[in-house]
Amino acid sequence: MDDWTTSYERVPAYERVPARRGAGGWMFLREAARDLRTTGAIAPSGKALARLLTAPAIAYGARPLNVLEAGAGTGTVTRALIARLSPGSRLDIVEANPRFAARLRHLVRSHPSLAGDGERVRVHHALVEQLDTDRRYDMIVSGLPFTNFTPAQVETIMSRYMELLEPGGTLTYFAYRGTRYARTLTATRAEARRHHKVEEVLASYHRQYATTSHTTWANLPPAKVWQLHHPTPRATPAPALPALTDRVR
Repeated sequence: MDDWTTSYERVPAYERVPARRGAGGWMFLREAARDLRTTGAIAPSGKALARLLTAPAIAYGARPLNVLEAGAGTGTVTRALIARLSPGSRLDIVEANPRFAARLRHLVRSHPSLAGDGERVRVHHALVEQLDTDRRYDMIVSGLPFTNFTPAQVETIMSRYMELLEPGGTLTYFAYRGTRYARTLTATRAEARRHHKVEEVLASYHRQYATTSHTTWANLPPAKVWQLHHPTPRATPAPALPALTDRVR
């Protein structure tokens, strides 16, 4: 089921309440307590992490882009993406948590840069691997908590990302630093094995696609961002994408 941002009348009244300043952090805590497996964090992404995740958008200049964000949470990265979208670009946001999806719909409706142009950004309440679309994307930003999933789920999601990417397109995603060490202290053997196998799945994609990475220590907790490039068979080379380290401020 897709929830579109362009029909305000379809949104229940309780979802129309503007988000209060600082409410995003409390919302993450509530959703983490409800289901940490799907929320994946106890706090929204910081601005430094959002800048790293959205850095490839800069390389395309004024060219209109098709962009997908998966696992947008309360919208920290979404705001950074909207600010970097060139005129004519389209952004699809996929969020499985209904309460986060409601907050994202309000963000899009009320964002000053989108006034009168709500069709540019659509919010889909769905799992990304079940997203029904024939669109291909120049850029995908993933905020999904891979370390909370099974190896089979991670493989399915990563495979879907690569299906959705245009040749020459870019995928960025992140993981919190120190999770392996923390899990060895607290996890069962089965959980530790699952985590290790998830890392193996992701490592296989690192080997298959050109990859850069960078750690932002300013985030809480610190996070490592990976940038994967879909190979292009075209004679015309894809835009030279910026190194992640070039965009840390």
